[in-house]
Order: sequence, then structure tokens, then C-alpha cells
Amino acid sequence: MKAFPGFWWLVIAVVAVAALALINHLMLLDAVSNEAAGNMAFAAVFVARAELPRLAMALVAGAALGLASALMQRVLRNPLAEPATLGLSAGAQLAMVAATVALPAAMAYPAAVAFVGAAAAAALVLVATARRRFEPLSVILTGMMVSLTATAGAAAVILASGDYMTGLFIWGGGDLTQDGWAPTLRLTAILATTIGGTVLALRPLALLTLGDAEAKAAGLAAGTLRFAIIALAVWLAAATTAEIGIVGFIGLAAPFIARLTGVRSSAGRLMAAPIAGALLLALADGGVQLAGHLTGLRIPTGAATALIGGPLILALVPRIVSLTRPDVLPSAAVLPRRSAGPVLVTLTIILVATIALALTAGRGAEGWHVDLATITWRSARVGLLASAGALIGLAGTVIQRLTGNPMASPEVLGVGVGAGAGLAVILLAVPVASLGAQAGGMLAGALMTLFALLAFVRRHGFGAERLLIAGIALGALLSSLLTSVIATGSPAGFLLLGWISGALIEPSPDFAVATAAILAGLTPLALLHARALAILPLGETAARSLGLATARTRADLVLIAGAATAASTVAIGPMSFIGLIAPHLARSLGLRRPLSHLAGAMLAGAALTIAADWLARMVAFPYQLPLGLFAALIGGGYLVIRFAGGARGGP
Repeated sequence: MKAFPGFWWLVIAVVAVAALALINHLMLLDAVSNEAAGNMAFAAVFVARAELPRLAMALVAGAALGLASALMQRVLRNPLAEPATLGLSAGAQLAMVAATVALPAAMAYPAAVAFVGAAAAAALVLVATARRRFEPLSVILTGMMVSLTATAGAAAVILASGDYMTGLFIWGGGDLTQDGWAPTLRLTAILATTIGGTVLALRPLALLTLGDAEAKAAGLAAGTLRFAIIALAVWLAAATTAEIGIVGFIGLAAPFIARLTGVRSSAGRLMAAPIAGALLLALADGGVQLAGHLTGLRIPTGAATALIGGPLILALVPRIVSLTRPDVLPSAAVLPRRSAGPVLVTLTIILVATIALALTAGRGAEGWHVDLATITWRSARVGLLASAGALIGLAGTVIQRLTGNPMASPEVLGVGVGAGAGLAVILLAVPVASLGAQAGGMLAGALMTLFALLAFVRRHGFGAERLLIAGIALGALLSSLLTSVIATGSPAGFLLLGWISGALIEPSPDFAVATAAILAGLTPLALLHARALAILPLGETAARSLGLATARTRADLVLIAGAATAASTVAIGPMSFIGLIAPHLARSLGLRRPLSHLAGAMLAGAALTIAADWLARMVAFPYQLPLGLFAALIGGGYLVIRFAGGARGGP
């Protein structure tokens, strides 16, 4: 069907926003007038000081996110780049939370504080992907990991300060509530400045789209221009986060809608993206307010926008030709001649030592001591952690080899978030559900997500890129549902917070045995696919030339990785960083052959999970830090060290 001309798209959007605003205002006035007839004057003041500034903020913030994303997509040549997917919003959030707790005086300049955090996140992503020439898929995966690390860091700061974590999730979910015009005016000034800089850079940006070589031949310093434009976009995204929190996927949708309007020129799309973003965020916020009036539930606008972003990415999946440039495809790894035996023995010794430490060493009111009285209870916990850690290490290895991308982790399948969605459904339906019912809900949610992912990717061509992007989209969609439930402040939301942070571990012997049994069943299946795991990283053409049925093999491996992720998530909660780090560690130790890589990642995953849990219980004694948050902080530190060293990795 032929797309509407841009004018009619604009007219439709303006009418929809105006209609929603009018309905919301009429419902507000009606609610107030029903309370007391004399409150009409108060209602008018409220509209002038809160409702109209909120609408204006939605328009300005949406325009800011649309422009920032359009600029980043242009200079990075990445159709999925935006503040949320690159980790900029989460970095800004971490900086503001840390400054609020440790340096309150700095919060007199919130935009500057947010810029520091967003700039640090951008630097991590760019440094990590520079060797791969900012390959789009690697940039998105790295941005997701940086975002998870920053979010975990912000939550850890809140916990350490003694405050409750719900406020972080509500503000981080993107709240457009206003009390006056000052925030809107501040953001408007920054947006106007950025638009001016963009207008001045239109001609150089047009040259940059031709390629770095052509731009250099025309006398343009491509690297300097790219850095300046990214800095401008980071500043705009940080200022928006400072004012309203994290609002994801508006920046992704705005340039896409700008293309749908029929605008052909690159300059025209840069100008159309802010308009589309403004109208889209205003429409989303109006819908959230209307739903709140009708149901009484107050959901952060940022969580609602993810309901737009997830389906949008899924809609984009069939259009994706390639997010991996041919010049950065991984080459065949040179397999080491030295035996993997000594490395595996060393990892086994480390695992045994970690288990012994977790079983016997503890910290009490009188200091450090050896505790043998609770060794039975600890055995169940350590056994559960070891099995779950090995499962997530197995899943991470399979995913990285399946996709040929060392930054992929089990989280990109969306299975872990699917487990959380299943838990949310159970808790909402039965607030006093038993642990067995909760585990059943998580398992059902994880499996349904996995099968939905497989069905979607099979329909649109079973490629590694489509698998990763579709998994990210499903994860974003389900995450918005979790954020919405948490924001209600209900008992179900409190339990979901505990699950997300890894604080709901049930160390029963039966649970530990069941998890170990799943590990014992999945490990041989993964080992049987060793040949495929060695061939798939070489690329589709090479795999088919060697006689590998790529579609069926990928489906089998996704099922194995998904089942391992589901079992681990049900047992100890989301632990994606273990699934990223364990294969990295095994590979860095020289375990590059599939069998040794799998074994090393499983041993490393088990040891890391046990060590993270023990440290989470001991570091802040008598307080126990949530396992998931602590593991994410360790994983984030590991990634920073790897990025700083410029280490390259490959399957």
C-alpha cells in the first residue's frame, strides 16, 4: 500500500494528540468539579501549571529524542541507534543517582551531571566497537550490556544509601509529571541550540554519508565531525534524561516514521524526525494519562513507549538486510596447539576452592570465622548456584558461537525477561502463590517467549542477525510490562523487584537437584553440536558449503540455549552477565575449540556465580546485596577492563 504523503501523516498525528489532550483535560475538570463546584478555579490553575507544561514537555522531549537518534543513526550508519539502545540514558541515570547520594551540590546542574554519565556510556560503547568499525550489531549488543551495568549500578547505589528501590524504577521509567514551566524551558533552550548546530552541519553530514574516504577527499575531517555530532546528540539525550528519566524507543520510532512520510533527502529526514518524535511522545503520554483516568493505574510513560518500540523493532526485522559489514566479519580462529587439559584442570581447582570457601567461610557479629553448623543449608544453596551458573555459561557459549558475535549473551533471546513476565502473571492472578506456582509461571513464560522467538525468526529467515534483533525486541516489550507492574507499588511489584535483583533464591535440596538434572540433560545435547558450533562462526556461506543444515541447526541450538537460560533464570533470577563473561574468560584462557570452550565456560560460570553470591552476602555484612545486582557490577567492571585494554575477542 502506498504511504500517505508526509502532510497527511502530520495532520493525523496533530489531530490525535489534540483529541487526547482535550479528553484528558475534560476528564480532569469533570473529576474536580464533582468534588466541589468551587474547585473550578483550582482546576484551571492546575491545568496551567501541570497539564499544559506536561504536554509541552512531551512535545519538546520527543523532539529532542527524535533529533538525537537521527543524528546518531546518521553518523554511525546504524538504523537501531538511539539513546536507550546505546546505553546513554542508563549512563545518565547512574550519574544522577550517584550524584544525588554522594554529591548533592552537583545536582544544581542536573544536565551537566547527566551528560557526564551519558558521555561515559558512549565512550565505552565506541571504544569497545572501534576495532569492528562500529559494526551496527556489535554497537547495539554492547550498548545493551552497558545499559544493564549502569542500571544495576544505580540500583546498588540506592540500596547502599538505604532508600527503597521503587522510586528508581518509577523515575527511570520516564515520568513526565510537571510542576511549572522551568524544566520545559531549560530543555527547549538546549534543543534550540542543538537544532542550530545541526543546521550548520547539514552539508558536512551529507558528505559523510558518502563514506569516510569520499569525505576525506573533499577535505572533511570525518573523525572530528563524527565525534562532534555524537557529542551533540549525547548532550541532548542526557538533558532529556535529566528532566524526565528514561523514555526508550521514541528515538527509534521517530526517524522510522520520518522515512514513512515520504521525505527523501537526508536533511529533510533530520528535520522531520524531531517533529515525529514530538507528536509520538505526546500521543503516548496522552494515552497513558487517559488509561490512568479510566483504570486508576499510573504507569510511567517511558514504560508505555517500550510497548511501541518492541513491536516496531519486530516490524523492522524483515527489512534488515545486514547489520554486519563484510569487512568486519570474524575470521577463522587459529586453534592453539597446546592442550586444553591444564586450563580445564585449573578452572576445576578454582571451582572446588570457591565451593569450599562458600561452604565454610562466613562473617558474623564477631568477625570472620569458619562455620560448619549451617553447611547443610549452604550445600543446597551452593549446589543450586553451581548448576545455574554452569547452565548460563553453556547458554552464553552457544549464543556467542551461534551468532558469531562475542558480545552476545543469553539475555538477547528475551527468555529471562519472559520468565519475569510469567512470574508477573502468576503474582497478579494469585498474590499468595506458592513457590512452586511461581516457578511454574516463570518456566511457562520463558518457554512461550522462546517459541514465539523461534516462530517469528523462522517466518522471516533464520539468520543470526534477525535472531538477535528479534530477541532484543521481545525483551524490550516484556521489560515494559515488568516496569509497569513494578510502578504500581503492589505486592506483586515488590516481589518482581526481588526477582530482578536476584533476591528470591530458594535454596532447597529439591530445587538444587532439579536444576542439576536439567544441566545433566542439556550438556550432552550441546556437546553433540560441537561440529556446528565450530562451523557457524565462519558464516552462512561457509557453513552451507561444509554440508551444515543451518536453519535446523540454529533452531536446535536456540532451543538448547533457551532451555538453559530458562532453567537458570527460574533458579536464581536474571544473570546475563555471567553468560557474557564466562565464555569470554574461557576464550581468553585459550579454550577456543567448541568442546573445551563449552567445558571452560561452564566451570567459569559456576565459579563466578558462587563467588558473586558469597561476596554479595559478605561485602556489606550484615546487609546482603542482591545477587543479580552484584553480578552485574562485577560484569560491568570486567567489561570496562576489557574495553580499556582494547581486547578483541572472537568466537
